[in-house]
Amino acid sequence: MFVLELTYTGPVERVDDLLAEHVAWLDSHYESGVFIASGRKNPRDGGIILAVGDDRARIEELTATDPFVVDGVCAYRITEFLATRTAPGLAAYRQRLPAQA
Repeated sequence: MFVLELTYTGPVERVDDLLAEHVAWLDSHYESGVFIASGRKNPRDGGIILAVGDDRARIEELTATDPFVVDGVCAYRITEFLATRTAPGLAAYRQRLPAQA
């Protein structure tokens, strides 16, 4: 699982201009099952996306297609983690620790 942290690098007015495109991009990744939660940070200097997957390179490729990135108004920080505990409603996303050799 991945925490994708967006930090705005351009003016919020430009972010707002691109918001509809960004939301359409988000929607496509919700539909594909990669994104499971997202929202603005408070204060509004970026956002957070929770993404599922096992391939960090694929997640990096995906974030590079965000209209915010393409237009240069945000940068991503990607943190990978193993979701070994979840709320019951997120049980399908639980992961196991790798076996010790």
